[in-house]
Amino acid sequence: MLELTNVTAGYGSITALHGVTLRVEKGSIVTLVGANGAGKSTTLRAISGLVKVREGSVQYAGESLTNLPPHEIVARGVAHVPEGRMIFSNLTVMENLQMGAYLRRDRAGISEDLSFVLETFPRLHERATQQAGTLSGGEQQMLAIGRALMGRPSCLMLDEPSLGIAPLLVKTIFEKIVQVNRELGLTVLLVEQNAHLALEVSHFGYVLETGKILLADRSENLRANPAVQAAYLGA
Repeated sequence: MLELTNVTAGYGSITALHGVTLRVEKGSIVTLVGANGAGKSTTLRAISGLVKVREGSVQYAGESLTNLPPHEIVARGVAHVPEGRMIFSNLTVMENLQMGAYLRRDRAGISEDLSFVLETFPRLHERATQQAGTLSGGEQQMLAIGRALMGRPSCLMLDEPSLGIAPLLVKTIFEKIVQVNRELGLTVLLVEQNAHLALEVSHFGYVLETGKILLADRSENLRANPAVQAAYLGA
């Protein structure tokens, strides 16, 4: 469904990705594992058009996404939940969710997806009229994911969904990621500092180091790999 071929990208004079090639199969959960500064977030930003691809290509469902404007990439079915959540803190929970459907005009479909999001994340239902900025970190992460789902994407990219969240809510959020993958057939590309969790819920994984793919394998094989265990799993 999603394929990067020899992608080089960066910020100003700094090159953060050096010829990254990876594939995300339809309906799968794929995780990017690596230390801070390895290029994981930049990979997602290059896919969603927030960072310019200098060399190489990004293909999605047989079409090129390379350097398209971000709103066009969203319209083609790729949603990006950024690190830090980036919710609209002055808007209510419901208004944030409605913003997720900004590009859509199918009222019946929007209503259906809103019901699904509120059933999937009951806390958002309870806090529908509350200002988003007053939610806890975990609740804001649920809102950011729910807002992305309101665009009815076929691919969901999540950047550090566990960052700054209480352990109990982290478990809930990862359960929900698996749920939407199974129930909606949603393809998920996940960046997550908690390699244990990420490799537990994903089907396939890539290990990035200084902007290059170091390893690529099924998640269970990466979990069993002594080098991965030593570097990322605290073994």
